[in-house]
Amino acid sequence: MLDMIPSAEQMTALLGKDLYEIWVKLCVLIDEKYDMDRLWDRGGKAWTYEYKYRRGGKTLCALYAREACVGFMVILGKDDRLKFERDRYDYSDEVQKIYDETQTYHDGKWLMFKPADTSLFDDFTRLLRIKRRPNRTPAGQV
Repeated sequence: MLDMIPSAEQMTALLGKDLYEIWVKLCVLIDEKYDMDRLWDRGGKAWTYEYKYRRGGKTLCALYAREACVGFMVILGKDDRLKFERDRYDYSDEVQKIYDETQTYHDGKWLMFKPADTSLFDDFTRLLRIKRRPNRTPAGQV
């Protein structure tokens, strides 16, 4: 665990203004659809920070930050991979390529994306839906 959660200013200094905006938009996208515990941690050797979305002991996804780079990770287990493969052509070529090039471990495929814009956000939403149905109703909908 981190001693202190980084401020918006610290994140902007680390990522740069444009990537920090991507980070915030990605968090808003997830927060609008999912009521999850959000945990900050150190990012290990490769990243400065890890920001994990979890509920009931299961991780939905994690965001990572380091100098001038944002990471978005989704781990697809065996059943998740079957769902992805069934609908793989509904995903962008970039997502299919990352999926195909990602090594499969005993606990699944650890898909790491490095978004530089919002162009893959629809795909990210679909990947998250494979892992867990949204549990939050967007404002204005019943």
